[in-house]
Parts: sequence; C-alpha cells; structure tokens
Amino acid sequence: MPLTPPAWLLLWLSLLLSSVCPALKTAAQASASTGALNVLLIIVDDLRPSLGCYGDKIVRSPNIDQLAAHSLLFQNAFAQQAVCAPSRVSFLTGRRPDTTRLYDFNSYWRSHSGNFSTIPQYFKENGYVTMSVGKVFHPGISSNYSDDSPYSWSFLPYHPSSEKYENTKTCRGQDGELHANLLCPVDVKDVPEGTLPDIQSTEEAIRLLEKMKTLSSPFFLAIGYHKPHIPFRYPKEFQKLYPLENITLAPDPQVPGGLPPVAYNPWMDIRQREDVKALNISVPYGPIPVDFQQKIRQSYFASVSYLDTQVGHLLGALDDLELANRTIIAFMSDHGWSLGEHGEWAKYSNFDVTTRVPLMFYVPGKTAPLPEAGQKLFPYRDPFDLASQWMAPGRQSWDLVELMSLFPTLAGLAGLQVPPRCPIPSFHIELCREGQSLLNHFRFHDWEEDPHLHEVLARRQTQYVVPYVATGGRCGTKNASRAYN
Repeated sequence: MPLTPPAWLLLWLSLLLSSVCPALKTAAQASASTGALNVLLIIVDDLRPSLGCYGDKIVRSPNIDQLAAHSLLFQNAFAQQAVCAPSRVSFLTGRRPDTTRLYDFNSYWRSHSGNFSTIPQYFKENGYVTMSVGKVFHPGISSNYSDDSPYSWSFLPYHPSSEKYENTKTCRGQDGELHANLLCPVDVKDVPEGTLPDIQSTEEAIRLLEKMKTLSSPFFLAIGYHKPHIPFRYPKEFQKLYPLENITLAPDPQVPGGLPPVAYNPWMDIRQREDVKALNISVPYGPIPVDFQQKIRQSYFASVSYLDTQVGHLLGALDDLELANRTIIAFMSDHGWSLGEHGEWAKYSNFDVTTRVPLMFYVPGKTAPLPEAGQKLFPYRDPFDLASQWMAPGRQSWDLVELMSLFPTLAGLAGLQVPPRCPIPSFHIELCREGQSLLNHFRFHDWEEDPHLHEVLARRQTQYVVPYVATGGRCGTKNASRAYN
C-alpha cells in the first residue's frame, strides 16, 4: 500500500533527524575545543623502543602504553644520527645533519650553517606561547648556551636544579661510600635536594599547564626527560620490577666478525664511571662480565619504568585540567642505545638499536574519539601493579619514517601552514623543511563513519586488551577485528 503524505512526511523527518543528530553532536564536541590545538612534545633521552606498546615483554611502561592506545604509533621511526645534539638540532629544525653541519656538540647552527627556524620558533611566530622544560635542545654550544633563546621560546627555558648532581658522587656503593657510578639506584630522600631532575621537570611542566589553563593563548610545551640516559640514576625501588634472575643477555652479544673499526664505538663514556673502571675491561672490545651486563640491562629497564611514571603524572595532570581534548601529544626519543647487542654499550653507531626510536602522536578527535564529559583518557597507571596488563596500540604504521618529519607533521596537525620543501642547497633559506610530512597517515575514516566501531574504540580507552593486527596494519582487539577488517 502506498504511503499517505503524512507518513511520507514522518519518514522524511525521521531520516533527517537520524542524520543530523550525530552531526550536531560532532559539531558540539568540536565547538568545545574551538581555536588552535595546543601541543605537548615529550622528548626522551636515549630511549630505544623497549616499551610494552612496541612488543617488549619485559619492560613495564603502562602509562606510555596507555598513550599509545590513543595514538598513531610508528613502528619504524629512525633518528638522523645516534648522538644527542645532532639529532635534536636536526628534528627541531627539520634539516639533516649535512645541512646543519653538526655531527658532534661543538657548533651552533645559526652561526655555523644558516639561520634556520625551529619548530617552537614557528609556533611562537604563529601566536603560541612556547615553553621548554628539561633537556629539549642539547645544552651547551650546540644551542648557543641558551636552548636557542630567545628565538624558540616565549620565556627562559627551565632546567631542574638537581641536574648538576647527575655525574657527581651520589651513588652509594657496596663499600658504603659515595661514587660516580654507571649503576646508580638511589634513595631519593637521601640525594642532594631530595629530588631528581625528571621529577622536577614533571612538576614544572604541570605548573605551566595549570598556568596555561587560565590563559586564552594556545601553547607549545616541550619537556625533555633525562632518563634512561646514563648514569642510570633512578629511585631504587624500580629495581624490584626486574629481578636479576629474570634479566637475559642481548640475543647477539658478540662483536660481529670482520666488523670494520669505523662501525664500532668502544663506549668510552661508560668506561669513565667508577664501577666500570673497577672491572678493568680491555679496550676497545671488552667484553663486560656477564653479571655486570645483566645489571646494566636491569638498570636501563628500571630507568624506563621510572620515566614512565613521570609521563603518567604529566598526562594525568593534562587530563585533570581538561586539556586532553584540545592538546596534540607527540612522544619520541632522540635516538636509541645498545644494551649489549653486537658487543656495544652506547649510542654512537648506525646499528638499528641505536637509530630506531619510539614515535607516536595523539590527536584529539583524530587518533581517538574525543573524551566524553568527565572521562579520563590518561588516568595514572602504576607499573608496580603487576596484575594489570599492557594496553595495545590504537593505530600503527609500519612505514619507514624519520624524525625530520616532526616539523611539518606537527605544523599540519595544529592547522598551521606546512613549511615548504627546501631547495638544494638551502643554507640561505630560514624556513623550509627537508623531512616529509606524515599527515597522510592521519586520514582515518573507519571510526568516524562507523558508529559501531566508534563505540568499540571508545570502549578500548578504558580496557586493557591483547594486541591484534588486522588488515591494513592497524592494531585493535580480537573482538573488534571484524569492524577493523
């Protein structure tokens, strides 16, 4: 029977409302975060992808894993060089070391190569309040002894006061005396000032977030964490997470036969530490005694879990201040570190373990649904809660990418004009980039268009899951595999 006009009208109205209401909801969510997105850039020193979200079965990193669950994670991201200053100057300017002419620590690119703009400088010139906490640029001559102030920052960068004790005799040895050791688990209340640099950096970053919450300007906050950089100076309770009897050696601990000397670094920086000196290890190839190898790996993993707690406190504060729904979070490392692979105990090489880094981006409403009112995206996760399981990454890319892509990617995600590609040569060009933008990796359609999958992803925000790689390389839950496929 044909429908009467009133029935046609009712059907039309119902269809109209069913299509308009979700759009109104999306618009309402978007209006709650109108204006520019903030940026929180977390840079970690010497962190290889030894994290649960990268498949590591030993390291406990629940807070970073939780961030990965809401992010796009890059599985094959690499630094331009496995040395702090060249890597940081490269990704913060978007230029290769061949362009910055920095391969060590001994020059400032603005006077030695060209007056190249930096990521924070570009955001500052586009109306952002830019702030630096901890080790963002490498300190010293490579950043003009000023962390590139005043070009990059709206006010003077913050460095924790306890930083000056990192390489001093603050490590209690078995003889009861204080030493400048490589392995340095400490009782925090007994160290000078009763705190550690990364704890102070977290506290300062939270203070700045609280301040920015009251202002109308968008912010760009970069925080640089020291650990797991040597010395491994961290709260001693984190050792309990990694009993020595559970610590294995590197799967390939021998120096490769026929390795050219130029490809090997004799890890002189750790040989200078008192506890390593006492081992009287031969130069250049060692080897380090097996029991001490286990202790180095134990302290590296413990340092990573200590770092994870600081990231957890920082992201928890972002949540509490209701800034998570309008802040891009980028998490990365400047390079990796060898833990005995190929007989190496350092960075300073081109092996995969020293150049491959963690890299992930959380973009509100893009890599994960916008949080509902009162919902916590980043509640603090205790790494000592051994009953909890790690969270699977939200989305993953297996494409080969490089840290130079950070500049154009952050600019594009924040809605700024992406700087143009650099000509060759580009020493005379202040603003351009040599890295490829990663924006095409953020073109998601599945959960935005599929209400069922939207519900699945929202549920995953509060649920520990087992990883499942579905068609297209995205990682979800086994229960959500049909939706992903």
